[in-house]
Amino acid sequence: MTHAEQEAVLRIALMAAVADGATDERERAQVRRIAESLTGEINAAALYQDALLKRFTPEQAAEPLATPELRRYAWEMAVCVCDADGAHSPAEKRFLDDLRQALGLEAAASEAFAAEAAGLADAPLAKPGSAEPPQASTMSPAETDSMILNYAILNGALELLPQGLASMAIIPLQMKMVYRIGKSHGYELDRGHVKDFLATAGVGLTSQYVEQFGRKLVGGLLGKLAGGLGRALGSAATGAGFSFASTYALGQVARRYYAGGRQLTGDMLRESFASMLGEAKSMQSRYVPQIEQKARTLDLGEVMKSIKA
Repeated sequence: MTHAEQEAVLRIALMAAVADGATDERERAQVRRIAESLTGEINAAALYQDALLKRFTPEQAAEPLATPELRRYAWEMAVCVCDADGAHSPAEKRFLDDLRQALGLEAAASEAFAAEAAGLADAPLAKPGSAEPPQASTMSPAETDSMILNYAILNGALELLPQGLASMAIIPLQMKMVYRIGKSHGYELDRGHVKDFLATAGVGLTSQYVEQFGRKLVGGLLGKLAGGLGRALGSAATGAGFSFASTYALGQVARRYYAGGRQLTGDMLRESFASMLGEAKSMQSRYVPQIEQKARTLDLGEVMKSIKA
């Protein structure tokens, strides 16, 4: 992508992030922080201010994107950003409809992708009819550690794939992990509780997706759009630390929280997550070979089926 094309795609993603005027202020603060942290030739912080103040229309934002592949990719990114915290709201739907028309995309194919993304956003936390665990942990500490590490490696591998739905799958997998940890300690959890837990710990849903996408774009991990997006492996695996570390830290904090009878305050949760995130980032380099191997063999379709099951 050219500099102008990168800027246009990121601008559209940030416009999508603020399309819902009801977005939680914590989430907006997270998106702003992420925009300010993205370094490179693109001034992401300025793009975020443009989006917040609605300085660009969808037509103006789409203008630098000349090829059908880029235009479709930008729209898919916007759909995933809007759906990251659940199926899109009426305000987000209006924005996406306007954007699709501005990009000149065919309605049927675009709506099919949107339906697929919505299915991920609203995926159940557990398989319907599955047995409830007893009121005590059904996993040993070693088994819980292994489960958390497997989720972290899988999400690190998903971050290496350029497809928007690959990055979007990370959030429902994190939610399923927290659900499994809570249920193993006898707690009845629903989507609202798990989302609140993530938000309290400092893991925003929309902001997390924007960060994954922004790192790929600014870091050049998306490669060239030439008949499709190629996988970004090899040395790019070192860039998968964000999803690996956030997933690992989230799992360990969830275990401490539910095993301790949910006694941690919001401040304690945030401090615990921040501390564990630093530790997880230092661990990540040891698992680059496993993350890279997982990315090479990953079947995104099967991952999506497992999330929706």
